[in-house]
Amino acid sequence: MSRLSLAAVRGYVSRNIGSFHSRRLTNLQELKLAKVLKRKNPYLFKAKNVLQAQDLVRLLLDAHLSSQEEAIFGEFLEGLAVFVCREVYKGRKSSTEGIDLEFEREGTRYIVSVKSGPNWGNSRQVAKMKDDFRRARRVLGTSGAQTSHLVAVNGCCYGRDESPNKGDYMKLCGQRFWELISGSSDLYTDIVEPLGHTAKQRNEKFMEAYAGVVNQFTQEFIDNFCDDGCINWHRLVQFNSGSSTKPPV
Repeated sequence: MSRLSLAAVRGYVSRNIGSFHSRRLTNLQELKLAKVLKRKNPYLFKAKNVLQAQDLVRLLLDAHLSSQEEAIFGEFLEGLAVFVCREVYKGRKSSTEGIDLEFEREGTRYIVSVKSGPNWGNSRQVAKMKDDFRRARRVLGTSGAQTSHLVAVNGCCYGRDESPNKGDYMKLCGQRFWELISGSSDLYTDIVEPLGHTAKQRNEKFMEAYAGVVNQFTQEFIDNFCDDGCINWHRLVQFNSGSSTKPPV
């Protein structure tokens, strides 16, 4: 075990956080109104009595961007977790399908599936993760590795789970996960400050692009889905859910 250097963590973040911001901006710039309209529930917005085109566009855009950003940032956090574990326990990216990280600590070998937060998947996805753990145990067993002290872990970068023992694997979230891979009970808070590296400047650029997209999408929406300034819900639902509608945008 090596002592974790916070300077090394800050260095990793400064070198890699730009990828999150650039992918976030690119995702926004490449977005098309038709794509967003096709993926969201128009009935929900009608039930909420959304009357203004710009309000509807913002709601649609924000919902889409939120899910995209969660996925992009989740990948960044997973990479940070592998880096931290490599620095402390010589952890490594696993070659076994579905396993993100392998390392040894105090005589125990850990195989880890890293997720962003605790509510990451449905029952089918959880079942697949369990299958991945079972497959990894078999692979490690046939390779001659010692598996009697092997622990499978679903590591979540944030959140809590007060019942971590799931029987055939452990679910460690937030502080518990970061402490497992780093040996530090404070790392989960220590990493907050470096994550803000150049955030203000990058977010200002993003918000300029966001305003442009809102204006563009609002004009497109008015041209295609409004009559006399009012949203034509029949046309919007037909575009979203009709079986043979030709996209007008």
